[in-house]
Amino acid sequence: MTTVAICDIEPVAIEGLRALIESAALRVVAAVASLPAAMEAVRAQKPSLLIVDKSFGIQAVTEWIGALRKSQSGTASIVWSAAVSEGDAIQLIQAGARGVVRKTAPLSDLLSCIGSVAAGGTWMEDGMLRETVQLVHAAHPPLTYREMQIMELVERDIRSKEIGTRLGIRTGTVQAHLKHIFQKTGIRGRYPLALSRIKEKGLPVVVAA
Repeated sequence: MTTVAICDIEPVAIEGLRALIESAALRVVAAVASLPAAMEAVRAQKPSLLIVDKSFGIQAVTEWIGALRKSQSGTASIVWSAAVSEGDAIQLIQAGARGVVRKTAPLSDLLSCIGSVAAGGTWMEDGMLRETVQLVHAAHPPLTYREMQIMELVERDIRSKEIGTRLGIRTGTVQAHLKHIFQKTGIRGRYPLALSRIKEKGLPVVVAA
């Protein structure tokens, strides 16, 4: 059975989410109201997945997800929030979150997210992306070694100036390479590019309609 831990800033939200999850014949093994307590629950209960509230702060949650991934606990993380921007969603997925869902989503979406993540996939709502990302797209002209390097750094949410510093090239040169990458791949924008790169690495991403 899929076991779930919940970490939310609001006790009422915890109990509401617990009721929804248990109504779907899933078992909630822990419900806590802080990130340190969530990590302790992971160690003690070893849940299949943990649903964490973004209201703790995007930076704090991103760092927590990174720590969870490094712990090799086997627990997958889903982030839920009343509001999630495109940038936040990609940042969370890049950090290691396996699902991103809004608190206003229908129950069917929440359960779809849980099911996809429990099966080893990655899930996010279609409405979180301003641009449609063609996850399985036609072959594009091959990228150069430098363009591949830049794509790897974009995937890690590193900005153009820092990419230039790391690679020993000018910021303008980085931007020129990005322009060529966009032209070759047919993708427009850093966030869709990062998501596409995650998909190409073999991580299945379900984008809910």
